[in-house]
Amino acid sequence: MTDATTATARRRARSHRARLLATLRVQYPDALADRGYRLLHPETGDHYTDERRHLVATCRSIANFALGALADGPDWCLPAAEHGLAFLREAHRADDGGYRLVVDADGAPVDRTRSAYGHAFVLLAYARATDAGIEGAREDLAATHALIEERLRDDAGLLRSDCDERWNELEPYRGQNANMHACEAYLAAYEATGEGTYLDRASHLAEAIAVDLATETDGLLWEHYTPKWDHDFAYNADEPRHQFRPPGYQPGHHVEWAKLLALLDRYDEAGPAGAGEADGAPGREGDGSAAGWYDRGLELFDAAVDRGWAENGFVYTHAADGSVLVPDRYGWALAEAIGASAALAERATARGDADAAARLRRWHRRLLVRTDLFRGPAGVWYEKRLSPDADGDLVAPEPPGVEPDYHPAGAFFEGWRSARSEAETREERD
Repeated sequence: MTDATTATARRRARSHRARLLATLRVQYPDALADRGYRLLHPETGDHYTDERRHLVATCRSIANFALGALADGPDWCLPAAEHGLAFLREAHRADDGGYRLVVDADGAPVDRTRSAYGHAFVLLAYARATDAGIEGAREDLAATHALIEERLRDDAGLLRSDCDERWNELEPYRGQNANMHACEAYLAAYEATGEGTYLDRASHLAEAIAVDLATETDGLLWEHYTPKWDHDFAYNADEPRHQFRPPGYQPGHHVEWAKLLALLDRYDEAGPAGAGEADGAPGREGDGSAAGWYDRGLELFDAAVDRGWAENGFVYTHAADGSVLVPDRYGWALAEAIGASAALAERATARGDADAAARLRRWHRRLLVRTDLFRGPAGVWYEKRLSPDADGDLVAPEPPGVEPDYHPAGAFFEGWRSARSEAETREERD
């Protein structure tokens, strides 16, 4: 029975690697421009005529192709990542070391904003490139970390808001989203380098956002805060469909954090400070066996599916009582749930939690079969499906766009390595 279970995990790993490489083959070579990358339309596969290049899209494409190299993909994965790195350094990077949010195809600035969210993705791009062995990426990773420490880290040790080109904040705001992606980037930096500073940064961000602040919202994750990190429940209350900063709770971000906490459980044995004290589990001062990250990750995953799952995806936002605010289903939320269920199932197996592992794998299969609902005829994912009341119409990203299938690629990469790790755990126990 154990041999059969291990073989099943190996098959899952192969299937996810195939999904990852298929996602990249849709992008390559059509997404590569003379300089940088171009977004592809999910219906036709044609390039968008808008030639603006968004910093987040550039960084996500670099990360995507670097993941392909890490999964021992085709030989073109590394050159494709290097192609984007050249544009990131030459076009997006300004003389002060910061990165411009939007440039044109020639690299001329269109929007000089120093975005906290954008710089988190710069860190991620260099981390993935470092992990893939690309020359010079580790130095740029260290420089970006230093820049974030100097320019974007606030007194609470979290990322502050977007700034102008002189690093003056554009509004009195703090957001969990930029900090979540900074956590993701620092985890990737730790994976690439083994340097404890990066893991410490990821742990601090996760504990502050996903544990401490959530105690004031019954365990749910609020999106918007004041500069002193007080919950700002009125922020964007009149813009329920805001693309990046809507009011309400986002199930997609709950599963995204669940995935990151699963990774922290993999790397940070101590867990969050004080985690599990109520049931006797040790916290950060304990013996290294705390299940705090794992347990909290399960809580967030369950909160997302209990309040947000709607069979053809997750609702965009809901209120504290679970009532739906915006019923649109975003493809990125489905993809993040796929990655989260894979990572949490691996941690459940590692911890001997067989019931949770089986439940999470069932969810994983259930989520995978929904991917066709968001994949366009060209193979690229649509941004979202409108609610059934709006006939469930599919909506493509608006240019300049930030989504070159980064969420699906990341989900399949996590599915691949989590399944491989699960198989190795089972073999070691044998």
